[in-house]
Amino acid sequence: MTRTSTVLTVAGVTLVSGLFVYAVYFDYRRRNDASFRKKLRKEKKKIDKHVAQTKGDISVSIDTEDLRAALEKVRSEDMPGSAEEKEKFFMTHVGMGEQLSIQGPAFHLPAALSFYRALRVYPSPVELIVIYQKTVPEPVFKIVMDLMNMDVKERVEGYYNVFPPKNMKVKVGQVEAADGKKKILVAAEDFKAGDVIYKEQPIVTVLDLDLEGKGIYCTHCFREIEKDMAIHAEQDRWDAVYCSKDCQVNSKTQSENILFGLEPILPPQIAPDLTNKEERKAVQQVFVDYLKRRGKAVPLLVSRFLARQVAAETTKMIPAAGGSSPAASNSLEDGEYSFMDHIERLRYLVTSIPDEEVTLVANVLKAALPGIEAFVSQERQILLTGKMAYNAIGVCFGGGRHDKPDSDEHPEDKERTRTPYGTSKQIGSGFYAVSAYLNHSCDPSARPSFSSGTAELSLIANRDIKEGEEITMAYVDVSQHPDESPTDARRRRRIELACGWRFACTCTKCLAEGAQGGVADSDVPDQKDESKVEEVVQRVEGP
Repeated sequence: MTRTSTVLTVAGVTLVSGLFVYAVYFDYRRRNDASFRKKLRKEKKKIDKHVAQTKGDISVSIDTEDLRAALEKVRSEDMPGSAEEKEKFFMTHVGMGEQLSIQGPAFHLPAALSFYRALRVYPSPVELIVIYQKTVPEPVFKIVMDLMNMDVKERVEGYYNVFPPKNMKVKVGQVEAADGKKKILVAAEDFKAGDVIYKEQPIVTVLDLDLEGKGIYCTHCFREIEKDMAIHAEQDRWDAVYCSKDCQVNSKTQSENILFGLEPILPPQIAPDLTNKEERKAVQQVFVDYLKRRGKAVPLLVSRFLARQVAAETTKMIPAAGGSSPAASNSLEDGEYSFMDHIERLRYLVTSIPDEEVTLVANVLKAALPGIEAFVSQERQILLTGKMAYNAIGVCFGGGRHDKPDSDEHPEDKERTRTPYGTSKQIGSGFYAVSAYLNHSCDPSARPSFSSGTAELSLIANRDIKEGEEITMAYVDVSQHPDESPTDARRRRRIELACGWRFACTCTKCLAEGAQGGVADSDVPDQKDESKVEEVVQRVEGP
């Protein structure tokens, strides 16, 4: 692999690596701390000097197994937690790498390992690789890139070894589809009809906008609130309402303060509060007005997802801080993979969003943490919008509600979520990283249940499921209504799937009913599956 292609591969991974907050902190120090800039320049001059002295070095050949053993040693080492510790770690290992690199070819591997350790904590790895390419002796740089290639490859390929968590008793498989390979969710053991296959907490949720602020359901967990027991958040532009103090704290920590509150995002020991509260309040209010005017859940799902990622990374910078971690309620964040790692592998719909929305989200994040908006590009927002639109699941209690206001939009423009009762019956929607791998079937083997009275999803087996068998759910209401013929019911659900997820259903039930009734597929003509997978994932894992 060439240096250029390596950098591009690393770029694809680091775009979603979750180092937003540290990058902002690092940039703040670089711009505002003269001594910090002086140290950076001093280290660069040292490296430049010794590059000239070592250009004649001949690299020592390193066996692949020795390189892998060295990489495993680095991986097993404890990483610094706070921003200050990361800065010290970075400076120490860059200096050590510089000293080792002038000792001759026998020290090339130790030197490369030091530079690689520094790379692991640097907030902009691609930027540092470019700097290394210009300043680090070529034989040492080559080893650094070999380490990077090996680390990235094993990290990407090893993802499905730890996801989903083993205790969920499912795994991600792959099948051949008309448009190439497609990921599916399969049973890791046998299940009987009625068994709870797993339970999953959402990463982000949004209560239906006509219910928000009414004091009927909790903004965070969706639990029904007893009369006169609602807890209203102070200084919250969204007018969120909670069923308990725990939900209020979790919501505030995960996203609500970043999007709609006024408290500092970074604690004073990391950086001073550089925000203007009046400006922050103003941009938040404009964002709130836009969300209510647009009336869709996806923009808020995307915003909360971005905010939760920022909150999770902030917590990593201060591991000794009190209070619960933003990721504490979701075991998916306990390992080395971030929320962005989970969402990047999912299918999405190509969509567009108003320029106004892109600007408003960036403004809200910028007002909360100056500099963070640079990591929330229009392309990233559009991609996340397509992923939320394709993967969000509707939360229904019992048989669902019957009073949701109907939209006057065209059928293809209506917002839909994966809801076996139909989107009109939900009280809200959520993004679930594991359940996102459930493909649709009009005769599903499982169904989502919210029997806890919250947004916690329990996946229930509709029938006996054998180990290794694909688990499916219905994205739409697949029942036959009293006023429908079998042909009418088939046409309705297929049109809904084509409008909401842009594919013509080819499940066994649809094919059997079509053949039995001699029904042509004119209801969804030439409708191919339009969902996509990110290019960086396709290159490494296949579509």
